[in-house]
Amino acid sequence: MTTTAYIGIGANLGEARKTVDYAIARLAQLPQTRLVQSSSLFLTAPIDSSGDDYINAVAELTTELDALSLLDHLQALELACGRERPYRNAPRTLDLDILLFGNAEINSERLIVPHPRMCERAFVMIPLLQLNPAITIPGKGAAHQYIPSLAGQGIQQLD
Repeated sequence: MTTTAYIGIGANLGEARKTVDYAIARLAQLPQTRLVQSSSLFLTAPIDSSGDDYINAVAELTTELDALSLLDHLQALELACGRERPYRNAPRTLDLDILLFGNAEINSERLIVPHPRMCERAFVMIPLLQLNPAITIPGKGAAHQYIPSLAGQGIQQLD
């Protein structure tokens, strides 16, 4: 069975833009997975964190992997890019989050989908809506309804 998944991508340590581009290319190489499209890159200030501004994007995948197997591959890619987790919301070389996994609502120790804070983050919602303007968030409704509440978050689309 093939599932459409949306992956949030972010980095603010090292050569963040190159890392995000690299991560998108690597997502296209995951087993039993196809990169459908990726959003533009966006520059955003950290939220509930410190450090340099982030480079963010969202990728749309179709995959035959189950959600936890996909998570394992994403975490392996984060580690390969030098990701460390010294404390919650620490600056990062690469952050990959499963935002949506089909219409699934998952609440396990390792994974919560839809991503619990996605509707509160312009750096997730703007690129997600760029990929699919009509997308709905399982259990939450139409994604576009959250945009007015994000107006105060600075986000700049990069070339």
